[in-house]
This record gives sequence, structure tokens and C-alpha cells, in this order.
Amino acid sequence: MDPLSTLWETFFDWEAMGEALPEMLTVGLPNTLILAVSAALLGSVLGLLLAVAGISRSRWLRWPARVYTDVFRGLPAAATILLIGVGLAPLGMQVWGPDPYPLGILALSLIAAAYIGEIFRSGIQSVEAAQLEGARALGFSWGDAMRLVIIPQGIRRVLPAWVNQLIALIKDSSLVYFLGLVASQRELFRIGQDYAATTGNESALLLAGLFYLALTVPLTHVVNWIDRRLRHGRPAVAPTDEDDDLPLPATVQGDRR
Repeated sequence: MDPLSTLWETFFDWEAMGEALPEMLTVGLPNTLILAVSAALLGSVLGLLLAVAGISRSRWLRWPARVYTDVFRGLPAAATILLIGVGLAPLGMQVWGPDPYPLGILALSLIAAAYIGEIFRSGIQSVEAAQLEGARALGFSWGDAMRLVIIPQGIRRVLPAWVNQLIALIKDSSLVYFLGLVASQRELFRIGQDYAATTGNESALLLAGLFYLALTVPLTHVVNWIDRRLRHGRPAVAPTDEDDDLPLPATVQGDRR
């Protein structure tokens, strides 16, 4: 048989895609978003704590943050998910029952925190030291200066990298199927895998891949847009005739006189 024909029949069976599409829309897509968004939010909170600990002057905070980051960035995501999902399964059974989602979200959050922590740390350290000194000169404590001046600027500078990590989480959510999911908990990849195993055709897996592209490609363009806005700022607005008719501030009028 012609290899192109085999490829077409294996991955581009529109009828097989049509059978899987409703379940991917109603079950797979919401579950994928729940896993990714929940892990991103929790991972961002943990990552911010890691970033602050990583730049702390206390080695009792700095070294544990460094070890955590090295371990969870070094382990494969699948290994981390299995370690958390299987190792903490007895505790999970006692707290929330047999639902594997909380442990899956926890595992994804721990992985994301290691990367997001480094992203936030680089952003915080990119803020000029003079700004911290200026805030302290105005009477801010070190904690208030970091919370109100330094950290907001640092996070703003690394928003594109944070969105990139969200894209990675959307793709990594497919690994939660290792923990065993019931029919109503399956994410996009697992539904595609089940249909491929049932029909012997891989078109449902290709459809799942198209869903991932539909989620990640717009986010990629959002990253590029945010990056342009942060580097160049808002476009200048040309003055209009109406602006010429507005009264000048009193200080400007006085200067003209």
C-alpha cells in the first residue's frame, strides 16, 4: 500500500474524528483547562515564595529553595506525577477520596513552581538596586519595599516567560492519565488515546493534538504581544483639534505670562 495513503487513512479519518469530537469538547477540554489553570495558579503562588526565599539573605531560606528548584527541574514530569500521585495516594484517599485530580494538580503545581520561581527570581533581580534603596530612603521597610515596589515590577518584566510556562502546563496536563482517570475525568490526550485503542485508528489522537494547538498558539501570540508592549510601551496617540481647545493648567498659564 502507498505510504501516503496509509498515513492519510491512519491519521485523517474524518469519521473517527467526528465520533471523538463531542466528548473532547464536553469532557476533555474542560478537564485539561482545569488541570492547567489550577496548577498555574498554585504554582505561581509557590513560585513567588521560592523566588523570595531564593534571594533571601538567610541561607536557611536560600538553600532549601535552591535544592527544591534543582530537584523538581531535574526530575522528568512523568516521574514527579507518579511519585506524588502514587506515593501520596493513601493520604489522598483519607482526605478527598479516590479522586486523582487533587494529586495530579499538586504534582503539576510542584513542577511549575520550580520553573516559575526561577522566572520570578530573575525578574525581581533585574529591577535596579537603586529602586530598593530609594524605597528604603522613603521610609519603607525591606518587606514593604519588596512587596510594593520591587516584586510588582519584577513580575511585570517576566510576564511573557510566565505565559510560556502556562503553555507548558497545558501540554504536561496530558501526563495526569498515569494516575488512572474515570471516564468523566479524562483530559484531551486520554480521550484520544482511548478512541485510538478502540477503533485502531489514530485520528482521534491527531484531533487531540489540534485541540492543544488551538489552546497554545493563541497564547504564543499573547506572549509576543505582551513582550512588544513591555519593550515599546503603548503607541503614541496623536493630538486632536479638540485637545487644542482644552484649558491649560494654571501653572502653565502662569509660565506663559
